[in-house]
Amino acid sequence: MIFRSARIPAAELERATGWALKPEGLCHDDRCVPFPHDAGGDLSLADVASALGMPLVKEEAAGLWALGPGGGGKALDDPDTAVLPDLELPDVNGDPFRFSSLRGQKVLVVAWASW
Repeated sequence: MIFRSARIPAAELERATGWALKPEGLCHDDRCVPFPHDAGGDLSLADVASALGMPLVKEEAAGLWALGPGGGGKALDDPDTAVLPDLELPDVNGDPFRFSSLRGQKVLVVAWASW
């Protein structure tokens, strides 16, 4: 989700993510996460990201904030558990590329789907 400010109204967060601010905290369906907040002000995206375990990135040039999906707190808590299976995919030239050739390096895998 992309935002134009580091502070947003609770209604905007709910519209974009489904997380609603309630007296018991941030809630999505029947799941709630404690979230102290002054009811009169906007929400800090940094506080929301921290509470929900979501990554938050700022793009300085455009002044945009990107709030990513929650990771469930499993894959990245311990770097030893964040292991990519040995996949083989075509590279930009159509030649086979094995992810195992990157073993021992930090790798960012970006996936995209049209649906």
